[in-house]
Amino acid sequence: MIGIRLSAIIATVSAALLASACLETSDRHPNIVVILADDFGVGDIQAHYPQNKIPTPYLDRLASEGMSFTDAHSPSAVCTPTRYGLLTGRYSWRTRLQEWVLAAHEPPLIAPDRPTLPGVLRDHGYDTALIGKWHLGWEWAGPQPSRMTKVRNGQKTLEWDFTEPVSEGPTSRGFDYYFGVDLPNMPPFSYIENETVDPLPTARYVYDSTEGVVMPRGFEGSPMAPGWRFREIVPELTKRAVRQVRDRAKAGRPFFLFYSMTSPHEPVSPSHRFMSRSGIAPIADFVMETDWSAGQVVEAVDESGIADDTIVIFTADNGHSHYTGWDELVEAGHMPSGPYRGHKGDIWEGGHRVPLLVRWPGRVEPNSSSDRLVSLTDIFATSLEVIGADLPDAGAEDSMSFLGAMTGQDGAGGRTSLVSHSNHGEFAYRHGPWKLVFRRGGPNLEESRGQPTITELYDLRSDIAEERDLAADHPDKVAGLQRRFDELIERGASRPGIESANDAEIRYDITQTERWAPPAGERP
Repeated sequence: MIGIRLSAIIATVSAALLASACLETSDRHPNIVVILADDFGVGDIQAHYPQNKIPTPYLDRLASEGMSFTDAHSPSAVCTPTRYGLLTGRYSWRTRLQEWVLAAHEPPLIAPDRPTLPGVLRDHGYDTALIGKWHLGWEWAGPQPSRMTKVRNGQKTLEWDFTEPVSEGPTSRGFDYYFGVDLPNMPPFSYIENETVDPLPTARYVYDSTEGVVMPRGFEGSPMAPGWRFREIVPELTKRAVRQVRDRAKAGRPFFLFYSMTSPHEPVSPSHRFMSRSGIAPIADFVMETDWSAGQVVEAVDESGIADDTIVIFTADNGHSHYTGWDELVEAGHMPSGPYRGHKGDIWEGGHRVPLLVRWPGRVEPNSSSDRLVSLTDIFATSLEVIGADLPDAGAEDSMSFLGAMTGQDGAGGRTSLVSHSNHGEFAYRHGPWKLVFRRGGPNLEESRGQPTITELYDLRSDIAEERDLAADHPDKVAGLQRRFDELIERGASRPGIESANDAEIRYDITQTERWAPPAGERP
């Protein structure tokens, strides 16, 4: 028996040393492909929830070829803040943006001097490209500057000069190349390549309810490219992402591709080949098209002969949307959030718990899973550990590597806490299985502003549906978690060993009074 145990220990140590040696002695760094679906629920991969009703054969295959993280979270329950967190390794609530997302024509959220994942990878010899949704702000040319507006989409009726370059976007934040849309449901309704809007949006958008579900009615009359069709966005972006993979594979240099998908976010307008494919509802068709689109990128990696040298990550920016056909899905027996409470926008698990698949042949065990706590901010630190690079001294404040969990060498260290943030600016602090929630006290956001939040406590070990508030039963646990959260906020970082500063005063004890908080030190 002792001999068997000793042999097992030797085998385990040998495997770990071999994996470590592979990371250190590889001829070149691996390619990194991150595919971020938009409004794709934790329950939307059928391999993870076989009882659910939407077929996802491409993602099912990816899950069988890699590792599924079962406790993975977007740093926010909505679009802009999650993209900020993924690219900077920093929680977006540390910026001045305290709720919702960037509105039409608002300026960049990522500061010009802030390190980004593509920028740091580029410094280490990577070609970097972003295909798809940006939604992190630009400086738009016009008679007025892009501004942070108190009113949501307060600049939608202003005139902008789309013949001039749009500056301070992806190519000024670490990407060598960009093609995509700012986001599919806000103007201008056209593509942007690097700094150029093309085709020029010389037509005007006319609302047509027959083109899809949750069409952008509030932007009727906004600039649009002639002949623009929402159902053509996903096929075009898929084609561009596939082309990037094939072209970069031929170039022979390591590359980072961020495919920031626009689906199944509204407008729900599946292409002709997917219309009515699910037999459930347009949103189910769109989930199927999202699965197909991600699958084409993975197949391009395989067909280009670079699978063994490429890390593929599939995840989502937040939970499934509740206003694009949720009821039809539930009635059909499909639960987009699986067993979790809530959906996109919520502070509950369904708002920010997301699928996370990682494939890296020879390094990540096929058809495996990990219950390691992960935030999408951690993709930054993980990528740098893969290439043996240090995190920047000033930056990536909330990023911690999960490479050990990926490669089966997980031991001490790693993430033990997590901060989540809702569409309405509510906070939750997670430490181990305990989740402390600070939810708004009023029936809606406007009536809650300036009012004290309500503190609730949940034990996710025994209550993954967040049905039993234990705050009154465990006041010492509440106080202890709150102290930890206070320290994390005040230190400006959650990554061990560093200190930083928030861009604004952060309050979780009351609901914020404004979407854009004043800069730190300027609040009356």
